[in-house]
Amino acid sequence: MADITFYELPGCPFCAKVRTKLEELDLEYDTVEVPRSHADRTEVERVSGQTGVPVITDEAQGVEGMPESDDIVEYLEETYA
Repeated sequence: MADITFYELPGCPFCAKVRTKLEELDLEYDTVEVPRSHADRTEVERVSGQTGVPVITDEAQGVEGMPESDDIVEYLEETYA
């Protein structure tokens, strides 16, 4: 199991931006595909306090439920580039 968990919705352009950065940096990560319905996104809400995606957690760095694609990409670059 990887330290980074990536919560995404297939087809989401913001999620694709984060996935591209994860792959560019050759990072290992686990993916959790969230349901289309925000009402059914209980796992991502538990982790991040909201139902939007993308969201990542990074156990190695103590990051729990970071939302917003721009913030995630910046974090990944600063931490792993």
